This record gives sequence, structure tokens and C-alpha cells, in this order.
Amino acid sequence: MSAAETRRGERAAPDIKPAQVLGRGPGGRGPGGHGPGGFGMPGEKAKDFKGTMRRLVSYLRPHRGAILFVLFMAVLSTVFSIAGPKILGRAITLLFEGVIGSAVDFGGIGRILALLLGLYLVSAGFTYLTQYSIAGVSQKTVYSFRKAIDEKLARLPLRYFDGRTHGEILSRVTNDVDTIANTLQQSLVQIITSAVTLVGSVVMMLTISWKLTLVAMATLPFYVLATTAIAKRSQKYYKSQQKFLGELNGHVEEMYSGHQVVKAFGYEKRSVARFEEVNDRLFDVAWKAQFVSGIIMPTMNFINNVGYVLIAAIGGVMAAARTINLGDVQAFIQYAKQFTQPIIQTANIANILQSTMAASERVFELLDEEEESPDAPADSPAAIAFASAAGDVSFESISFGYSDDKPLMDGLSLEAPRGEAVAIVGPTGAGKTTLVNLLMRFYELKGGRIAVDGVDVRDVPRGRLRRAFGMVLQDAWLFGGTIRDNIAYGREGATEDEIVAAAVAAHADHFIRVLPDGYDTVLTEDATNLSQGQRQLLTIARAFLADPRILILDEATSSVDTRTELVVRKAMERLMKGRTSFVIAHRLSTIRDAHTILVMNEGRIVEKGSHTELLAADGFYADLYRSQFLGIDDEAEPA
Repeated sequence: MSAAETRRGERAAPDIKPAQVLGRGPGGRGPGGHGPGGFGMPGEKAKDFKGTMRRLVSYLRPHRGAILFVLFMAVLSTVFSIAGPKILGRAITLLFEGVIGSAVDFGGIGRILALLLGLYLVSAGFTYLTQYSIAGVSQKTVYSFRKAIDEKLARLPLRYFDGRTHGEILSRVTNDVDTIANTLQQSLVQIITSAVTLVGSVVMMLTISWKLTLVAMATLPFYVLATTAIAKRSQKYYKSQQKFLGELNGHVEEMYSGHQVVKAFGYEKRSVARFEEVNDRLFDVAWKAQFVSGIIMPTMNFINNVGYVLIAAIGGVMAAARTINLGDVQAFIQYAKQFTQPIIQTANIANILQSTMAASERVFELLDEEEESPDAPADSPAAIAFASAAGDVSFESISFGYSDDKPLMDGLSLEAPRGEAVAIVGPTGAGKTTLVNLLMRFYELKGGRIAVDGVDVRDVPRGRLRRAFGMVLQDAWLFGGTIRDNIAYGREGATEDEIVAAAVAAHADHFIRVLPDGYDTVLTEDATNLSQGQRQLLTIARAFLADPRILILDEATSSVDTRTELVVRKAMERLMKGRTSFVIAHRLSTIRDAHTILVMNEGRIVEKGSHTELLAADGFYADLYRSQFLGIDDEAEPA
């Protein structure tokens, strides 16, 4: 296993403990949706709406030419669409006058209808260009977002990942960015078309009759009152729906990821009962949310119908009095309908924008996280000298703590000569894994220095430094793909012969060839079609292929049975030959032959020597040994 995998290996999900099985899962963001009334599900509000909006707009500046084109096309499409009802009204007027008179002017009506068809075709063309262009803008913007996030994640220190769940980070990369993309592609155009439709409809209504326009405008306060009252009521239920949906998703995820523990402890009935409890609450608030939001359309339709009745009645009287044409009345009714649509859309868009700004804030928070310190130049004298380093490692009075007020190490020093195996033992929390993480610069020192052949590791680019290390972790990290691909992960461009040679060296070739598809065997999720020992041998083969100068073995045999451990140990001994090795172990039997054993406790090296010397000293190591093999002094038993 190469050093590049350390983050993935160390971030493996912890086992679910029995006490956690029935606990509530983390609140999640449920899928978005729209109620029958067209209102989006209320989301989290942005803390700084204006500031976030300005920053989001900055990502659109490279595409301002395309955006101006989109806006221009959207305006033209809406304008041509708005012109339709008045032109159609002229055709109806001609038809009515023809019926009342002696003959219908079908030629004139045909020309008007042909013009109307042309207008609608042109409007449809502009709409197509609008959607095509905005799709390009939104996807390019989202591409730049995801690229920036991916590059940012590569520059973030390990402590960022230690403090957050995988789901939280993935949510920002996927859900939040998708929310931004959907808003850019849909709501941006909708805002423009709604505004143009609203203004255009009012203008066209005024050109027909200012009296009828006043009648139409008189219904506006009722729209505002109805939407405000219903939206406030539905928002409360939708927020509860999001909360219970998050609880339900978290519970289901917990039960599936820990299904073995659930079955082992007989928690099935309690798990189902917990599911039904949360599901019932979700059903209750979801039903209320859908019912309340579903009232919006009947209410709008009622107000619309009242408005239409008034317009039709007053318009009919005016038409009978010859103060307005019948076709204009029909056109006015259509404009009144167009006039109400943007009002409903505005409430929906405002809610969507709030959710989008909240999603943007979460993305920007990630992009603003403090990064690792800048890398050293690749052509610096130290970096060039490191290329030929043999593997003498020294820790010189190092100081470190995960937080400033709780130092873990203070003035720790040790030497690891090239080609020697240094074992590190001690109770949980002693600082064993922290020591090798500092060596690979996953964390930065507070004081002192770590050197390889006299070269300070801080003066070497991180990528070059980590390529000098190979790691075999307790959790054998393998990804979806073939066995060949997983071994080849150790070195880019490895040939087939090199891959097979690495498998032979790791004692993995035999079991691989016994598999039906051999090296082409595709691993299932979590590589469950292989045993734990087989998975560990593959990570050792990967480390063989990487051919590192310095090797780190972190509890590499702790999760395999005794018989498999012998095979794994043989492979590890062969891998360690001629390399500087750091071996972290809880099983003290696995490190008896180490050149040097470091005994750590509370961030300090409390003892140092060979296995025989440390037993003879009858100190901390001897207590650990006796507690493990003789079953006494349980307080000192290593975790």
C-alpha cells in the first residue's frame, strides 16, 4: 500500500457499537421537491445572502457574454410570446364582425393566424437558444466549482478530514453544487421571463383598457395575502419534514451499515419500531405539508376565476357599448392570466434562491478552509538531496499537539538507522500513529524537526516525500476494480510482470491464481469476496510494487487469524528486508525480532531497547507483555 492511501486507510468508518444501533442517525438533507402549489421545499437560509450572491456572481463573470446573450434571448422570447394574445384578439374581432355583418374576411383572419404562428415559432426558437446557452453556462460554472473543490481537498490537511464525516464533505461536493447548478439553469432564466412577463402583461393590458387593468390589479392584494399566509404555514411543516426525513435516512443508513451488529444483538424488532416511529412522524408532517401547499392552486384559481368573471362582465358591457372590441376582451383575459403566473413563480424563486445561497455558503466555507503550508520547490537543494536519501530517519526534539492547549508530544527525539526495523508499542492514545503521520507530513510540527538523511522533510515537496514511503495499514483499503488494478495502484505504469512479481513476493500469487478469474477478479464493495488475510496480502503486494525506501506497518496483522498471520508476517519480513521500517503493533509477539522497540505513553518514549532488554528492565514494556500473555495487570492491557 503506497503512502498516497494513508488518508483513505485512516478514515475508514468506525465499527458501529451496540449502544449506537438504536441511536438517531445524523440529520441529513432530504431530497428537494415541489408541492402542488409550485413552492419549493423551504431550505436553510443563508447567513450572508448579499455577500454570498456577490461571490457566486464572480464565478459567472467569465461567462458574462453568454449570460447577456441568454438574457437577450429570454427577453425576445417573452416579448414575442406576449404579443400573441393581442394579435389573436384581432382575428377574433374580424371573425365577430364578419358574423354580425354580411361576410367573414377569412383571408384577413388567415394572414393574422399565419403571423401568429410565425411569432410563436420565433418565440420557441429564442426559448431553445436560451435553454441551450444557459445549460452551457451552468455546466461550465459547476465544472469550475467541482474542479476548485477537488483541488482544494487535495491541499487540505488531514485534520480537516478528521473533524468531519465523509457524508458532510460529499454533500458539499455533490448536493450543494447540484443545487447551484439547478438554480443557474432554471431559476436565472425564470427570473428574467417572470419580470418581463409581468411588466409586458401590464403594458399590454393598459394599451387595451386602463379600466379593465384596474380591475385586474385589484386582485393583486388577494394573491399576496393568500400566498404569504399559505407559504408561512407550509414552511413550518416542510421544515419538520426535512428534519424527520434526515432522521429516517440516518436511521436506515445506520441499520444497513451495521446490519451484522443489529442481527448479532437481536435489535431487529427495536430497529423496526424506531423506523416506524420516525416514519409515522414523517408521514404526519409530510401529509400536512402537501395538504397546505396543495391549497395554493385552488386558492389562486378561485381568485383568478373571480377576476375573470369581473373582467368578462365589465368587458362584455364595454364591448356591447362599442367602447372596446370583443377580441380585445379575450386578449385581456389572457394577459390577466399571464399577469398572475409570475406572482406565483416569484415566491418559489425567492425560496429557491435562499436554498441556493445557503448551499453556496457551504461550498465557499470549504474553499476558504486553511490549507497545508506551501510546498517546497521541487528543484531546491534539499529536494534534490532527498532523491538519493537511503533512509536514515531522525526525530529531533519534536513538539506536537492536535490542539494548542493540549500538547501530545514535547521534545521527543529518536533515531531510526537505515535498514533497521523500529517497533512502536504502547496503549491506545500514546501517539504511535501520530508519530508516523508527522513523518509523512500529514500533520505539521509545532517545534523541532524530522530529517531523512539529514534533509528536513519540510524542505521536500509532499508528493516526493510520500512516494518514498510505503504503508500497510490495519484496514486493508482496496477499491472497486480488478486485483491487478489494486496491486498496480502501488506504482504508475507498472508492467504485468512487475505486478505478478510483487504478488509472488507477498505470497499472494497462489491464492490469486486459484480464483476463477485470477488477476482479473473484480472486487466487490469492501472487497468482501476475499478474506481479510487475502486483502492484507494484496496491500503488501502493492507496497512491494511501490518499492519504498521507508516502510510503515500499522497494525498490519491485528485483524487476521493466527495461521494467516504467519503468511502475512513472512511477506512483511521479506518486504522489510533492507528497508527502514516503523512497525506499530499491539500484538507484542509480532515485534520480538525488531532491532529497536520504542515504548510510548502519553506522547513520550518511556522505554527503548530490544525485546530481551526491555523484559529484563521489568518496566512499562514488561507490564504490557505480562498483561497480554500472562493475563495479569489488566489495567495495562493495550487496546
